[in-house]
Order: sequence, then C-alpha cells, then structure tokens
Amino acid sequence: MSEIIYESRDGIAEITLNRPEKYNTFTHEVIDQLHAAWLRFNAGDDRVAILTGAGDKAFTAGANLKDIPHDLFRAIPGIGVSVHKPVIAAVAGLVVGGGVVFLQMADLAVAADNTRISYPEARVGFAGGLVASLAARIPHKVAMELLLTGDAIDAQRAYEIGLVNRVVPVGQQLEVARELARKIAANAPRVLALLKNFVGEVIPKGPTEAAGIARARILDDINASADFAEGINAFHAKRAPVFTGG
Repeated sequence: MSEIIYESRDGIAEITLNRPEKYNTFTHEVIDQLHAAWLRFNAGDDRVAILTGAGDKAFTAGANLKDIPHDLFRAIPGIGVSVHKPVIAAVAGLVVGGGVVFLQMADLAVAADNTRISYPEARVGFAGGLVASLAARIPHKVAMELLLTGDAIDAQRAYEIGLVNRVVPVGQQLEVARELARKIAANAPRVLALLKNFVGEVIPKGPTEAAGIARARILDDINASADFAEGINAFHAKRAPVFTGG
C-alpha cells in the first residue's frame, strides 16, 4: 500500500497521507513519497493541490519518534520543493509536530471541528526548527504559547488566530476544501502563481526554513546535473563514470 496517494481530477490534485492505522505519522518513506508528489504536482497540469490525511482521527500525529526522519523539510511545499501553485490543507483530528508546519505553509486551510493542533517538541526534547516561521503567520505570543507549552488548541481557536480559513463538521473538511479548490482552479494560473510568489516574498522566513530552501536548491541542482545522470548511467552500464563537473 502506498504511503501517499496522489489523485488528479478537474485540475485539482489530492495528496493524501495514507497511514490511518498509524495516525498518518511521518516516516522516511512518507517523506520520499511526499517529495515526489510535489514534484509531480509542479510538472503536471493540476492548478491546485489539496493535502489531507486518510481518516478523521488524524491529519498526522507527526514524526515516528522511533525513527525520526530528520529531512522533513524535503516534503514541505515551499521549502523542500519550490511550489508556485496554491496548496490547501484539509485537516481533521490530530495535527501534531511537523503537521503544524504543513498547516502553516499551506495557502488555505479547512479544519474539521474535531481538530486538535499541538507542537509538543519541547516536551520530548527534540526540535527541527521549521515551525519558527509560525510566528510570521499568526500573532507572536499565540505562536510562542503553542510552541513553548506544547498545549493543544482546537479548530475554533485556530480559526480565531487565522491559522485556518474554515471550521466544518468532521467529515466535511475535504469537500469544503474541494469547493475552494474549484474556485481557485477556475482562475488565471499565471496570476495565481504571481500572487503566491509575491506573498511568499512578503512573509518572513525563519532560519531553518531558509536553510531548508537553500539545501533543497543545492540538492535539486545536483540531481539535475549532467554528472548525476552520468553516474547513474555508468552504474547501470557497469563502467567507470566520466565526470565533467556539469
């Protein structure tokens, strides 16, 4: 079973975290498959993406603490992959740890009324730092309370502070996100991309977010290089590679 499901219809991509029995936690495989999904979204004809989680118990419970994927940045649109099309998050149940980062990086968000948002890294003694940019998206002291106490907030509070656009009965979050996506997909793609990019330049970036973007660009350059292609071809041909620095 794929850990990430990618479905495309009517110009809208639906990207689903598909580990409901594990509360859609992040694993190394999830990170790899999400990274690939954003690349597919970029390269395809879909105009809007909806990111959601299978089931209504959790959008995601965050990282698998038994084997933490420290390269989470690779899976985040706008950080690991430069995404210039709108992204809508449709969440329900638990939104924990790295899930908060996906929520903050989405352009719009719809939350079921059973949503509980928390960032407990201070309680477990681990931090990735990507969440620091939350303070650029919601009021500073609200962000600090969420991060420093590890306490959860509900969907209504998330709406009040501007972290989500809609609060709906559980089970309706995906359909409401689809309604928003259809409205956006009917608009001019170049204007959507321009507005998203301009807004991205306005919003301050935390140090870890900026570092993640820089790392992703370096990795993209390497993976698109002639030397990378030569190395792979030489491996399959069982010959010595001839690198040119290109």
